[in-house]
Amino acid sequence: MRSSSGSDQERTPTACSADANRMFGAGGTGPGGSVVLVGGGPGAADLLTVRAWRALASADVVVTDRLGPTEVLADLPAGVEIIDVGKTPGHHPVPQHEINAILVEQARRGRRVVRLKGGDPFVYGRGGEEVLACRTAGVPVEVVPGVSSALSVPALAGIPLTHRGTVGAFLVVNGHEPLGVVALTAVRDRTATLVILMGVSMLSEITDQAITAGADVATPVAVVESGSTQHQRVTRATLGTLVRRAAEVGIRAPAVVVVGDVAAEGLLVPDGSAPLPALPALSVLVPEPAL
Repeated sequence: MRSSSGSDQERTPTACSADANRMFGAGGTGPGGSVVLVGGGPGAADLLTVRAWRALASADVVVTDRLGPTEVLADLPAGVEIIDVGKTPGHHPVPQHEINAILVEQARRGRRVVRLKGGDPFVYGRGGEEVLACRTAGVPVEVVPGVSSALSVPALAGIPLTHRGTVGAFLVVNGHEPLGVVALTAVRDRTATLVILMGVSMLSEITDQAITAGADVATPVAVVESGSTQHQRVTRATLGTLVRRAAEVGIRAPAVVVVGDVAAEGLLVPDGSAPLPALPALSVLVPEPAL
């Protein structure tokens, strides 16, 4: 394992790329060196794509995050180096510019580097910054898309983001920032489902914003914790009750928040039918990495 310390300050992609060049100098990689950004999906190993498995099977080093299917790391060949750069809310032991530099350094040693991320690298994964850092440093880089938690986690909880006759659009936002005009309008007018990633610590601010903007306090909300894993849990509430319910049940990250009519319990239960039984615990099957 490799660790570092420091604060993750806001930096532009250009600044991050320049950090890599200053630390390791300009120039290309050693023979065969390259970087592959792999989207690991929401957490379950069997939601990795075939291309993701192939990339992992050929890796010399894997630079991994806290989120995503980290259990697959135990199945990698013994010679694969694992560098843990995982971040937790409010704690970033390896800042982003250092992660960029690690990718460049390892590739310049001629190594096949896999950057394993949760979800999709280009959906709030800072994958664009890492691609730009590699390209600026002359390092070959490619992206393997992943199953975004914004789409997959609600689906695994039985929540359709669009539903004919209910809503025909959805919007994905970052919960670390205040809701913008488009998001607030969508919630108020119920014209789109709002999907909030990384929003657990901001639930009070999010609901206050929406209600102040005119949203109905009875608007359904669902929070899906640890989606796709055996610890998946779904909590239903409304904008008016969400903060209290979150405190009652102890909602914790990682979680996806869904706001809108599709989050209502019973949406997919046929009229006159008994409530559907709870889903059984997930059994995650891990395929062989070599293909």
